[in-house]
Amino acid sequence: MSLFDTMLKDNESLFKNDIALDFSFQPKLIKYRENEQRQIAACIAPLFQKRNGKNILVHSPPGFGKTLAVKHIFQEIEEEQEGVAPIYINCWQKNTSFKIIIEICEQMGYKFTQNKKTEELWKIIQQQLNKSAVAFAFDEIDKLEEFDILYALLEEIYRKSIIFISNYKEWYGQLDERLRSRMILDLLEFKPYNETEITGILEERKNFAFYDNVVEQDAFAAIVQKTLQTKDIRTGLHLLKEAGNIAELQSSRKITKEDAEKAIIKLDALSIKQDLPLEEEDKALLELIKNNNGEKIGELFKKFNDAGHATAYKTFQRKIVKLEDAKFITTKKITGGLEGSTTIVQYHSVKKLTEF
Repeated sequence: MSLFDTMLKDNESLFKNDIALDFSFQPKLIKYRENEQRQIAACIAPLFQKRNGKNILVHSPPGFGKTLAVKHIFQEIEEEQEGVAPIYINCWQKNTSFKIIIEICEQMGYKFTQNKKTEELWKIIQQQLNKSAVAFAFDEIDKLEEFDILYALLEEIYRKSIIFISNYKEWYGQLDERLRSRMILDLLEFKPYNETEITGILEERKNFAFYDNVVEQDAFAAIVQKTLQTKDIRTGLHLLKEAGNIAELQSSRKITKEDAEKAIIKLDALSIKQDLPLEEEDKALLELIKNNNGEKIGELFKKFNDAGHATAYKTFQRKIVKLEDAKFITTKKITGGLEGSTTIVQYHSVKKLTEF
């Protein structure tokens, strides 16, 4: 007998559309983020009246719907509006001026980028961008390693609105004063979803993803409660998909509370020591933080350089952000006192998937 004989066949799957459980899936309406979307849209709106738009920093911890909301607005501009070009850049993937300029060229349909220097490409796309209005979105903006491109956009593009998306409100405060003065940012925080909102979002995705009456109510309730603990919608989406997979492997035609509990146990047990390869300097810094747990960032910077790592403070700060993003460490800003504001750095020994 084949190992697969007892499994549900294609036409017996519990899933109607498992893509609906991907966090990047875009429903027609983004539930419970209408007010936030209106505020972002208000920054872009002047572009349609041939005026300059406003810039805004959208911030919150991961899984609160920032990227989804902005992408939904950009999709609406693309499909229903004219006169404004939406350009979305993920700075985790495109973290230098050259990479961003190449990406803008690609989105604008300019293909002749080979053997051209950054300055030459910039002049070409600058002319193209200034023929209309542009709405830029820079997601994961705190991953950006060079800021020349931001100076250029702010100074040399006539009609634009720039949306910066970050997990850290503090990113703005770390910028050079000359850059901050040019941005003139609005700030928009995405607040955590409450239980009613988490239930509504997961209910909508469940209905998109599964056939009717597949997910039993007590299984769904367990997933909602776990999602409420983590405050991250991605937890609930992951658990719905995993519980569905567990049920299918047992040839069950229902997702039970037991399936949901197995998915939760599997999630909690999955400890991840790292999600991206660390460079040798990053490993050395992590070891330094481990041995000086709870130290101030300035003291760590001094000890890091004393140990033979010739690093500029801005570069050191980016390394700290990288380690925090990967959940190796946490930072806490302390204000007041004789020394003014400072940042305390704490070492994390274990990282779980639920912490993303």
